[in-house]
Amino acid sequence: MLNLSNIKFYQNNTLYESKSINIQDGKIVSIGNADGKNSADTFIVPGFIDLQIYGAGGRLFSANPTVESLTIMEDDLLKKGTTGFLACMATNTPDVFNECIKAAKEHRTIAKNCLGLHLEGPFLNPKRLGAHVPEFVRKASLEEIKELLDFADGVIKMMTIAPELQDDRVIAYLLDNGVVVSLGHSNATHQEATNAYNKGIQTTTHLFNAMSPVHHREPGIPTAIFNHHKAMASIIADGRHVDFEVVKFAKKLLEDRLFLITDAVTECSNGPYQHVKSGDKFVMPDGTLSGSSLTMLQAVKNCVIHCGIELAEAIKMATSYPAKLMGIDNLMGQIALGKQANLLVVDEELALQKVFFKGQTVSI
Repeated sequence: MLNLSNIKFYQNNTLYESKSINIQDGKIVSIGNADGKNSADTFIVPGFIDLQIYGAGGRLFSANPTVESLTIMEDDLLKKGTTGFLACMATNTPDVFNECIKAAKEHRTIAKNCLGLHLEGPFLNPKRLGAHVPEFVRKASLEEIKELLDFADGVIKMMTIAPELQDDRVIAYLLDNGVVVSLGHSNATHQEATNAYNKGIQTTTHLFNAMSPVHHREPGIPTAIFNHHKAMASIIADGRHVDFEVVKFAKKLLEDRLFLITDAVTECSNGPYQHVKSGDKFVMPDGTLSGSSLTMLQAVKNCVIHCGIELAEAIKMATSYPAKLMGIDNLMGQIALGKQANLLVVDEELALQKVFFKGQTVSI
């Protein structure tokens, strides 16, 4: 039994002080009042959940699709407070996808915070590719999707597609087989995007990036999301991919339907995605903006410091909202009875002090 005593934490936008959390077998078994006052200017937050990250710890997964790479990513991300993540793969050859899936299947028997895979491509719109490689982009066939999911055996948890170019039966098959489908790298009209959400597509990949924009005569994908009753969207809050004023604007419209991702990569000089560090961002050799250098903790800080978002709400954007989208909110994303004890200790400046993963201390 692990006891965290005289702590404070946010839950449902309320700050609870002088609390005690008891942890047993990796789960929170009780939350009660503590006898004394908070011993330090620190508080507890749930571990972060990143649904789109390409690399960490010096490994870009698609360039090094091995169990070792996933393990290195896991350990690096745990030290930074990310206690759940989807390893993302960009548009690539079928062979690379198969190698990544094979590694993920082998790795899941020893997985810690890796929750599975997010396939961002190759079923995208060539008009909105960003840094994706155009020669690998194609329309999906139902047979290909069936073979892909059969081979993956459950490790594919999310897929980004351009729905305006895909058959309805492809989308329906993905949804029926438990894959969270995200609209992204799409040139859909407002109506096409609205139709896609109405058919069951749950979310949107990196809002504003690589999609039809808002125009007063062509409202585009963002307006379809804003006006929909339940469509969610991820956003890269680094000030590079999206200006902080636009993050603020999107948050006011989407409220609990907007969540944070890092879209983070690492330097890589081999394969089709050769990411070059340029200041606080990554670019392709031709200068095209690619992934970010964000951590989830920095994304939360940016929301608070630059976007005027309350701390409790910024924390939910990195924890409970992505957990709910993935259907794992019964396990993680909150400080509550029965949830995994994935907890971070941070100070008032949001500097990370300690990480607990399933109740075990992680060396940072």
